[in-house]
Amino acid sequence: MNWKTLDDMAFAGKTALVRVDINVPMEDGEVSDATRINAVLPTIHDISAAGGKVVLLAHFGRPKGKVVPEMSLRHVVPALQEALGREVTFIERPAREAIDALPADAVILVENTRFSPMEPANDPQMAKFLASLGDIYVNDAFSAAHRAHASTEGIAHLLPNCAGRLMAAELTALEAALGTPKRPVVAVVGGAKVSSKLELLGNLVRQVDHLVIGGGMANTFLAAQGKPVGTSLCEHDLAETAREILGKAEAAGCKIHLPVDLVVAREFKANAPHEVVDTCPDDAMILDAGPKTVAALTEVFKACKTLIWNGPLGAFELEPFDAATNAAASAAADLTKAGALVSVAGGGDTVAALNRAGAAQDFSYISTAGGAFLEWMEGKPLPGVQALEAK
Repeated sequence: MNWKTLDDMAFAGKTALVRVDINVPMEDGEVSDATRINAVLPTIHDISAAGGKVVLLAHFGRPKGKVVPEMSLRHVVPALQEALGREVTFIERPAREAIDALPADAVILVENTRFSPMEPANDPQMAKFLASLGDIYVNDAFSAAHRAHASTEGIAHLLPNCAGRLMAAELTALEAALGTPKRPVVAVVGGAKVSSKLELLGNLVRQVDHLVIGGGMANTFLAAQGKPVGTSLCEHDLAETAREILGKAEAAGCKIHLPVDLVVAREFKANAPHEVVDTCPDDAMILDAGPKTVAALTEVFKACKTLIWNGPLGAFELEPFDAATNAAASAAADLTKAGALVSVAGGGDTVAALNRAGAAQDFSYISTAGGAFLEWMEGKPLPGVQALEAK
């Protein structure tokens, strides 16, 4: 990877335009989860400590190029100030003169970049205007790196640029997981539908040594092999596609792992009467993988050096159908703590599942990015990252 970090830049007396992702959830007008705010604090603190003025660029919600008062970043200022422990100046209509007039150690938050239709269009004029507001561009928003927007891609070509602390940590972790990983590599891919992860599966069978398929996706593969899935969620129309993926995996030397025992129920609800079976009855639905599957996966983890995880193994939001996800995650966490495994996980459901399992804190790296993490796993170039590397 050919990108610079904060340590490669001289911020003293300069204004740094820092693209961050503080698109945080709100309840009753207040920030309900400040995780994303806390994640960008190291970058802000380090630039300030190096003598730079910080101008934060960010989006909030999906206003679709219009001014939507409820999506103003003004609402985030109190939580940002509390997290930073200092004043944040909010500027609705930014101008270089107004920014220059503020103290050298000021932290400034500019209004929602997506209030302008020029942002998602990556309009060169907007990129040029944003670049005029500062001297150095810092991208600390990996979660928006898959968007070729004016504030994530266009501006990076116009100023000296670098990755912020969060972005650098993310890129380093991803490079260790798929770029130049320690082998063997195992990927866990779960979720409801194969159709939503076709590109992901197609890329991974060429990149990893073991591919674990779980969740509703596994049902489609089981059905494609002629195994009964009862009333389970299953994309029967993708049976041929599933067989093609299995064929590509075999040709590439990638071993596919599917459930060898199943937890089934007749109702999709928490604590529904359930049983562990080897074959799904016609009137039942598969809601989780069984203990023999978890034991087999644990052995796979022990034999590998690198793990990439995206998606749960079962209906993790319903007890007790979170058991396989919890047990497999705990096994991966234990191996990571022991120094035997590099583990990287990402995606919204994945983070939620690993947090429920109490395993997230012991993984090597947890990415909070959704779309960007998935596109990276699919092998797609990320415009926000490419722009940093190009400079």
